[in-house]
Amino acid sequence: MLILNCPCCGVDAEESELAAGGEAHLKRYGPGSSEDDFHDYLFMRENPKGVHFERWRHANGCGKWFHAARCTQTLEVFGTYSAQVYEPPQEIKDAITAKRPGWTWRDFS
Repeated sequence: MLILNCPCCGVDAEESELAAGGEAHLKRYGPGSSEDDFHDYLFMRENPKGVHFERWRHANGCGKWFHAARCTQTLEVFGTYSAQVYEPPQEIKDAITAKRPGWTWRDFS
């Protein structure tokens, strides 16, 4: 079972207490955007085998959104962090590169 730490309230929550929100760090398009941009935002998502950044909501807890970095192959969690940032904190990037030599944030930004 996947267990994530909610960085907002500090609780270690099981997957059943959380609601998945899809891929994190997406550029959102609104009024005035091209049809191609809006199409890509809606339908063209990453589905990597390996490190992935996701949005989660602590649905049966504080109700707040946060981001998690985890491996989709092993379910290893590298860390969780606030949803109000544009990229993961350096300590999470360092944890990923320690286990995945050669990995860089540029691969995902």
